[in-house]
Amino acid sequence: MTIRVLVADDQAVVRDGVVLLLSSADDMEVVGEAGDGHEAVRLASEARPDVALVDLRMPGLTGAEVTAQVVASGIGVRVLILTTYADDDAVMPALRAGAAGYLTKDATGEAVLAAVRDVAAGHTVLDPAVQRRLVELVVSERESAAPAPVPETGVPAEAEGLTRREVDVVRLVAQGLNNRQVAKEMVVSQSTVKTHLNHVLAKLALEDRGALIAWAWRHGLAERSQ
Repeated sequence: MTIRVLVADDQAVVRDGVVLLLSSADDMEVVGEAGDGHEAVRLASEARPDVALVDLRMPGLTGAEVTAQVVASGIGVRVLILTTYADDDAVMPALRAGAAGYLTKDATGEAVLAAVRDVAAGHTVLDPAVQRRLVELVVSERESAAPAPVPETGVPAEAEGLTRREVDVVRLVAQGLNNRQVAKEMVVSQSTVKTHLNHVLAKLALEDRGALIAWAWRHGLAERSQ
């Protein structure tokens, strides 16, 4: 299956580079290029790509505004932000608008291609630096609401029901690795990683990956070695 991608970036040299990268992949096709936010929204509506790769700061409409309009249109286009910025003022509006992924431009070409594939497959992709910042924000908010548990020297009490492999998966996910990277690190299949994650979420009564990451960091599990 070919992944149809729209590229939106006001810098022509960056846009050309991204288009060249995507065109080098056998499973991707660039169906449109936009140099500003309004054009990005128009092309998303006309071309109906699987993924819109959108810069955050563009003339006309920002990447967050483009994301909000594309998501609200209900046309099924998933937005992956690719930008220079990873500060709170840049990240949060884009994610709140419904972006399915957020990468900074220092990501490798391989990481960008992998992110496009993951977003097209319905997954959420976050740059490790962005993911860590989100975790810090979640932890900070929860700590301001109630005293946080003190990290323990071993596996947290709540994790006693987890197998060692499940604990390893939690540790790697909390460090910012996606399922593909966790699978490579543990030398298992991605489906095995997904199964472990589903079991962990059920055992800990957590709703999603973000809650799991916050839980792991709060209990010191993220920094625990094997």
